Amino acid sequence: MSDQRFIIEMGIGNDQYGQDYTKAARRAIEDALRHSAIPMFQALEPSLGLTPQDMRVQVTIAVQQPDLVDTEALVSALPHGRAEVTAVAGGLNVINPDSGNVIVIASAAVEAFLPYLGDQA
Repeated sequence: MSDQRFIIEMGIGNDQYGQDYTKAARRAIEDALRHSAIPMFQALEPSLGLTPQDMRVQVTIAVQQPDLVDTEALVSALPHGRAEVTAVAGGLNVINPDSGNVIVIASAAVEAFLPYLGDQA
């Protein structure tokens, strides 16, 4: 085992007027990040030498049109670690029957992994 997942957070975001899948995805990531704090680095860094930059961060974004998500732009929005963002089919588009406006809803799963330390921890 090379990496061990130590956190997974979920979030949801939307773009109500612009039909911008990347904006909805960014908001979903921000929502997930607001739910988490990782105080373990303060405790582990001195003894194990781990920092937030040692994390591998895997983000999965679900939207109706995954090809319209700028995954590279979303990588730059993540505050720590070596990140990868993947867009998949999912999410939801809601159409206002009166105006025809499409609300884009994205969901995100943000996972963080650290190198497996075995019995060292």
